[in-house]
Amino acid sequence: MKKYIISCLYLLLTFSFVNAQQTEKIYLSGTGSDHTVNWDFFVSKGMKAGTWTKIPVPSNWELQGFGKYDYGFSKDSVRGKEEGQYKYKFNMPKAWQGKVVNIVFEGSMTDTEVKINGKLAGAIHQGAFYVFRYDISKLLKYGAENLLEVKVAKHSANQSVNEAERKADYWIFGGIFRPVYLESMPQAHFGRVQLDPQANGLFKGKLALVGNADQLVVQLHDKNGNAYGERVTVPIKKGSTSIDFSKQFESPKLWSAEFPNLYTAKFSLYQNGKVVHEISKKIGFRTIEVKERDGVYVNGAKMKFKGVNRHSFHPASGRTTSKKISIADVLLMKEMNMNAVRMSHYPPDGHFLDVCDSLGMYVMDELAGWHGHYDTPTGSKLLKEMMINNENHPSIVIWANGNEGGHNRELDPLFAAEDLQKRAVVHPWEIFGGFETTHYREFNYGIGNYDHGHNILMPTEFLHGMFDGGHGAGIEDYWKAMWSNPLSAGGFLWDFADQGVVRTDKNGEIDTDGNRGPDGIVGPYHEKEGSFYTIKEVWSPVFFEKREMTKAFDGVFNIENRYSFTNLNQCTFEWELKKLDKRSNSIKGVSLAPDVRPYDRGKVKVDLPSNWRTFDGLYITVKSPHGEILFTWSFPITLPKDEAVKMLVTTADQPVKSTTTETAFEVEANGVTVSFNKQTGMLERVKNLKGEIPFNNGPVLQEGVNNFKNFKLSKRGEEVVIASTFDKKESYNMLEWTIYPSGIVKM
Repeated sequence: MKKYIISCLYLLLTFSFVNAQQTEKIYLSGTGSDHTVNWDFFVSKGMKAGTWTKIPVPSNWELQGFGKYDYGFSKDSVRGKEEGQYKYKFNMPKAWQGKVVNIVFEGSMTDTEVKINGKLAGAIHQGAFYVFRYDISKLLKYGAENLLEVKVAKHSANQSVNEAERKADYWIFGGIFRPVYLESMPQAHFGRVQLDPQANGLFKGKLALVGNADQLVVQLHDKNGNAYGERVTVPIKKGSTSIDFSKQFESPKLWSAEFPNLYTAKFSLYQNGKVVHEISKKIGFRTIEVKERDGVYVNGAKMKFKGVNRHSFHPASGRTTSKKISIADVLLMKEMNMNAVRMSHYPPDGHFLDVCDSLGMYVMDELAGWHGHYDTPTGSKLLKEMMINNENHPSIVIWANGNEGGHNRELDPLFAAEDLQKRAVVHPWEIFGGFETTHYREFNYGIGNYDHGHNILMPTEFLHGMFDGGHGAGIEDYWKAMWSNPLSAGGFLWDFADQGVVRTDKNGEIDTDGNRGPDGIVGPYHEKEGSFYTIKEVWSPVFFEKREMTKAFDGVFNIENRYSFTNLNQCTFEWELKKLDKRSNSIKGVSLAPDVRPYDRGKVKVDLPSNWRTFDGLYITVKSPHGEILFTWSFPITLPKDEAVKMLVTTADQPVKSTTTETAFEVEANGVTVSFNKQTGMLERVKNLKGEIPFNNGPVLQEGVNNFKNFKLSKRGEEVVIASTFDKKESYNMLEWTIYPSGIVKM
């Protein structure tokens, strides 16, 4: 009885009692990693196998202590191939009787069999990352308790699914990892909805119809809920299974990553003057064009994608995420001044695309296929499921048919056939469709390629975070080449976050599978690392030319507007003069934002006070029209060498001491001891009163072999000078070290 009451209360909380003609929804699972519901669970092999217990849904079962952890590079013979069985009892409202009721799975890994009250809901679904549904209207007991049983096989019976999704460079999991819910609709209702709102204000659509209706009405609303434009009324011929509409709207606010303006489109289906079904969709007016031998255009502006690859992933929950995680991810990307994200290597959660729509990110959505691809019947079905679920998101500007070699070419025509907007399709790491997307070209070779060929250059992966020494190490060089080349459409860094997973079988250790997973810009829990700030500077849409703060400096900086739709007079330019002594007062001000149109150059002036040269540095912070800090640039007034001179002490209470051991010269000054190796001439060790400083065995000679000859130790006033002589004819042959009484060491 208690279980029945709790179940009823849960239904009351999750039931959408709005209007009878709207689609209603009841969650059987939770909504994400931060909201789950316990189901009965049994796993066949691995951890906790052989016993019925509870598991939170949605989740990957490995993260809950079941089955076996596997990275995609594991040999097939050692991969976990366990199966999970789920059971869940739920009560159906009596009011849903007579309606069409679907059970919807947003994602399940991998082969999924569904039964309602002991009867199959439909064919086993194969493919992990796609929303699928079954009409279970005739299998339910209304006003009574029902039993849901789900069997999930981690390893697919379809080998092409394993090749596309599980033989891959990422963690592979099992389980119902995205939400499960029931949806009900009246017998006459909308089916698939395909929309195409264009930058010129033309709004086209194609809606599938089920049942009898005689009229379609479409009404747009702005973000404040106010009606926008005239409503569209279209009569429906008897027996029609679909209806098209087209309406011109005057001067809509356009959608872009810089200004993600959204409208709500409400679609109403009428029969004999009464509404029989209503649905709403978020839309954005925008047009995507790919111009051969030119580039990618959004709303008429040529794009440079400042992109990154992203997995749907969190260390503590695997592929199960939440809207909160999606928001945090997109905000971090935008904080780095990114404007694009590639869905590697499968379609993401719906809420991630919702966030990209609302916060503004260009998206490349991808049909799974890491290096292998789906067979054509399976791929066709999954591609259509991806389209039905994702096609109306304004953030999606390009489709990807698989990853590196995971392209089923027989599916290419299906993208155009299924997509009302006819967005471009790419094959990552291939020349296809007018794009050259090759991954990880060596810099010299890759940049050389930027001077040849006629395809749009858009590497869908470049600068690997692990194997290329960190993203910040090379991004400025790459971006200079990309920005200056008219055929470049930018590119996508690999990748956003380290793929470190919490091992429930190893006391919570975060496992990156050696060097395969730690290739992110940010850490597993999205900790900011050094490259984060380098990317933020290089990809700032406001570019400052280098300027030295000499006595002749007049406060004027040359700048470039690298926005696509924003005039720099919409930004805020703040400045501050600082001294290194934090106790000293600073001086702050705001410069007049210059009138510089997108892709133009201009100037900004800082009105400096007359005593500006008494400060150590000038800092300029630029904020976007939305108040986001694009970057803070620092311009030194006092140079480091000038400060170093101030710090040098030429006299001291204790003189500089030097001693000789069997293997080294040691010099001590003001509590600092430096040791020089007699055999190599190198600085061997540095220590102070607190301990040893990890600064040793250098410098590394750029020209190769260390041909050390001898030392010479001498005194120069209060300082001790050590000269290391080398047998080198090409350039220098001596390193001179000066140790000052202050403990400062100069090379």
